[in-house]
Amino acid sequence: MKNQHTPFAREGYPFIAGAAFVTVVFALLGWGLLTVVCLALTLFTVWFFRNPERVPPPGDKLVVAPADGKVIFVGEVHEPRCGTLPVTKISIFMNVFNVHVNRAPVSGMIIDRFYNPGSFLNAALDKASLENEQCGLVVQTAEGQKVMFVQIAGLIARRIVTYPEVGEHLERGRRYGLIRFGSRVDVYLPPGSAVMVRLGEQTRAGETVLGELP
Repeated sequence: MKNQHTPFAREGYPFIAGAAFVTVVFALLGWGLLTVVCLALTLFTVWFFRNPERVPPPGDKLVVAPADGKVIFVGEVHEPRCGTLPVTKISIFMNVFNVHVNRAPVSGMIIDRFYNPGSFLNAALDKASLENEQCGLVVQTAEGQKVMFVQIAGLIARRIVTYPEVGEHLERGRRYGLIRFGSRVDVYLPPGSAVMVRLGEQTRAGETVLGELP
């Protein structure tokens, strides 16, 4: 799996190199204002693709946040991929200032992966879960519980990166992908799960506990 121990996400290297190259060119030409602007852009790009280390809390049944950001929805929904019973959906919105490397909320085997092309609405809107471009994984834990988590592109984000495939094993808190430049991740907990976050709470990927599996 990529980006496990790198200070910056590898997907950001071309953007960083491109911005740095333009900065050097403007500096050599003596274009001071443009050099400063491009230097600021380069530094922001480096910061955007930062990839900090995180330590998941102990507890096999705990579900951790897959993304840094703000909880914008917590509630019961019907999701056909999760069965016929209502499940708890938790949505986390990432703005351009958040870390955008995503981490697995639970450990287990990937039993389903899906990709849906779509629109690029504001990821904070409820209908983004249905209409926006997205890539989702369904993981079955060792105890047989199924947890689904979906990366959703946003208004600016136009590139979802998801590393693992069906049949691979994920470890809770490990990096599994990222979304570029603003987006959200929805997590679906099975019936009977205890929710441990509230609306408006800020999350840290791999560390903040969203809930506990039954």
